[in-house]
Amino acid sequence: MLKKLFKFIFKIILWLFIISVGFVLLFKWVPVPITPLMIIRGAEQNEKGFNRTWQHDWVSIDKISSNLQLAVICSEDQNFLNHNGFDIKAIEKAYENNKKGKRIRGASTISQQTAKNVFLWPERSWLRKGLETYFTFLIELIWTKERIMEVYLNSIEMGNGIYGAGAAAKYWYGKSAAKLTAMEAASIAAILPSPLRYKAQPASNYIAGRKTWIVRQMNYFGKLDYKQSDNGK
Repeated sequence: MLKKLFKFIFKIILWLFIISVGFVLLFKWVPVPITPLMIIRGAEQNEKGFNRTWQHDWVSIDKISSNLQLAVICSEDQNFLNHNGFDIKAIEKAYENNKKGKRIRGASTISQQTAKNVFLWPERSWLRKGLETYFTFLIELIWTKERIMEVYLNSIEMGNGIYGAGAAAKYWYGKSAAKLTAMEAASIAAILPSPLRYKAQPASNYIAGRKTWIVRQMNYFGKLDYKQSDNGK
């Protein structure tokens, strides 16, 4: 009986592994049509009796302003091109910060956020964190950095019911994602920690300050080059 149970569990784990790798391989080339967060937000809006707001237009990375790509790197993960999915120094810094009783700081990289947005649910738990680590490893192994950025910028929440760069550019500035200026891109990047709370425009004093800081970091960062980190993928 115990042997059959172990065999059954092994088969489940094996199939989950095959399915997860299959989805990661599929999304290496195919646009991600929907994410768990989109479904959850839609359900929350229905529960509250609101009309469901859902704007999500997939835009290829060559049609997303390099300003926005650079802005999110400078805002969210300045070591994105150099790490393998996890920023160890940022994790250590966050741990020390939290141990001292300061406000809890995260250390999620763009790769981790992409893994969570595309494959998992938003609530924090050890199970989700473990699966996030697993999917982060997979996408870093199978996708290029440029593809991770493309999926990230097409799946992330950028306002109430606004998902991805294409929808965000239209919603906040009435233009295509390709035409975003450095300041406009920085204002969108500035709201990402809490896109339901903050607005890209009109910007609060806090967002205006973050926007200025992000633009300054973009100038320091220099040219964005994915090829240096992809190693022939």
